[in-house]
Parts: sequence; C-alpha cells; structure tokens
Amino acid sequence: MVCRKLPSPFPASPKAWSQDVARPVVAKKRCRMRGTSWRQHYIKLTEFLGLLLGPDYEIVLHDLSQADRSTIAIANSHISGRTVGAPLTSVALQAIASHSYDTNDYQMNYAGLGLGNKLLRSSTFFIKENDHLVGLLCINFDDSRYRAVSELVLKLGNPDMVPENTFVSSDLSASLPERTPGGEMERFPQNLTELTDEVLDETLEKMNLKSGKISHRQRFRLVEQLNDQGFFLLKGGVKLVADRLNCSQTTIYRYLQRLTEGAEAEGADV
Repeated sequence: MVCRKLPSPFPASPKAWSQDVARPVVAKKRCRMRGTSWRQHYIKLTEFLGLLLGPDYEIVLHDLSQADRSTIAIANSHISGRTVGAPLTSVALQAIASHSYDTNDYQMNYAGLGLGNKLLRSSTFFIKENDHLVGLLCINFDDSRYRAVSELVLKLGNPDMVPENTFVSSDLSASLPERTPGGEMERFPQNLTELTDEVLDETLEKMNLKSGKISHRQRFRLVEQLNDQGFFLLKGGVKLVADRLNCSQTTIYRYLQRLTEGAEAEGADV
C-alpha cells in the first residue's frame, strides 16, 4: 500500500497552539498505522478547543499506547509547562489502574497544580474504542484572572475594608475538591524522572518510610502500592524504581510476580 502525503492538520502559526507539536510525526503515523483515526480527530479537537476557550484553558491529548511519553498534542502549554512527549500524571495512572473508566466516561472538577503553584480546575474525558481505553482528553482551567477581577469588583463596593468572610471564592480550593478521588492533588510532570520522583516521594510519605532505610518487607509493600497506582504501566518504570530503592530490577520483577500470583490465587478462591 502506498501512503500518500497528507496535509498537516495544524495552521501555520495559531497563537494558542503549542509549538512543541511534531507535525510531520503525526502525519507519518497516520499513513503507517491502522486504527489511528481517533488520534487525528482528537488532535484537531485539541487545537480547536485551545483556540476557542482561550489562554486560560490548557487542552492536552494523551495516547495511552505510550504512557511514558503519552502527550501527543497540547494547546496553551504555558499553564503546566509541559511539551509533547510528557508522560501521564500520577492521577491518570491511578484512574487507569483502578478501571474507573469502565463505569465513567469522564472525571470532572478536581484540583490540579500548575506552574507557579497555581491551583487549576481539571477535568478528563476517557477516549474509548470498542470499550477499550485508548486515550485521554484533559482540560485544565486556570481561573486566577477571573478571581482577581471578582476581588477587585467586590472591593469597589467597600473600598475601605472587605470582610474576609464575604468573599467565599477567594481561594480556589473553596470551590474545588481538595484532592482527586484517588486522594492526590494532580501535578504535571515534564518528564518520566519528575513523575517517578513525585510518585515515589508521595508513596514513601504515606507509608512513613525513607527510601534509604527500608526492609525487604517494606520494599515489597512499596512495590505493591506503586503497582496499585499503575506506575508500572510506564515503560522503564521497573528500572527507575530499582535505582531509587538501591536494589536490582530482578528484585522488583520478583515482587511483581508474587503480586500477580497472589491475585490469581485470590481469584481462584472466589
């Protein structure tokens, strides 16, 4: 089969569209791979939403076939600072591992943390093909400008003093869940190393452990926690964890095998 040259789905220089998108790569994949029509559709939708909603909305498209570099298109990337090739977030990994997409088509209105520690209002749409999860379309809204305007308008009514309890939206957390359903505040790592450090640090903190001083049993429980969070869906995840815990990759694979065998045994007993 001969692949014909396809026109780029991107305009020459849209202001809201991230310049980090590799246009030729997208076009070539469309020729080479079957079943990628959803990618082209959602790449165009990502661009459209970024232009339509404006610079306060970051639109991110993830391809789950490559979780360690899942970001294939992004608009208004200044909100999180990510580029094409950035990995999934720990919250996204948790959603995949827990199969929350089996009963929900989307997850809305949870808190994220962007550049400059700005609180964001985040939502995710699960992209499915034949009930199989293939991608994520995420929208992160930075409403700090709107809240600043609201505060200024409120002060106009009482220029001398504004009682603190009259402005219930002065803090974004007042109108957002403190954490996601998985218990985390979503952060947006630039690369796999940042994601690994974030997930490991949070897990170690929850378990009251320090990476340099843990027993074999504690290390096994740590791997179990990371597995439940979907961390090992990432290519290279085993090596990264082994390096951080100062043990061999064989040890991590042995723990994962024990977890798999334990799950199979529990299933057989049901």
